[in-house]
Amino acid sequence: MEPKNCCEKEGAWSSDEDQILFKYVELTGEGNWTDLPERAGLKRCGESCKHRWLNYLKPTIPRDNFLWDEQELIIRLHKLLGNRWSMIAGRLPGRSEDEIKKYWNTYLSKKVEEKKKVVRSSSMSSVESPWLSENEHAMNSMESPKPVIVRPKVVRLTKPVVARLVGA
Repeated sequence: MEPKNCCEKEGAWSSDEDQILFKYVELTGEGNWTDLPERAGLKRCGESCKHRWLNYLKPTIPRDNFLWDEQELIIRLHKLLGNRWSMIAGRLPGRSEDEIKKYWNTYLSKKVEEKKKVVRSSSMSSVESPWLSENEHAMNSMESPKPVIVRPKVVRLTKPVVARLVGA
């Protein structure tokens, strides 16, 4: 017996499909995305419905542009966490991971690269920029890079070892 292909339709969502999904989630609430397409009469996968709702249709999603503070936070978090968009989105309430990822890929990554090029080529080394790492700041100001601190790995002691250390 072949598995049922619930994803009969792929690609762009129509406004009719958006209306159906919106009304259905408004009536029943979020969740149980696997059964939603069949119960709502959509020919989409549950995962597709979930992403459409969470990233585009949900009323709590802010539709305005990213604030300067949000941009700075995204840049710092991306530098720290890399492409872990869900973790970054967790620190920006009301923003979806998809929205943040798209904003990074279309705008912020280019902005960061431009800033790096400008700072590398400029002679003003005293300007602190959140766009650069500490080592890049040090290189720009002609100082030696800060030493790397190596911390030893934490070792869990078992009871017999602790007993020997205490002297029992």
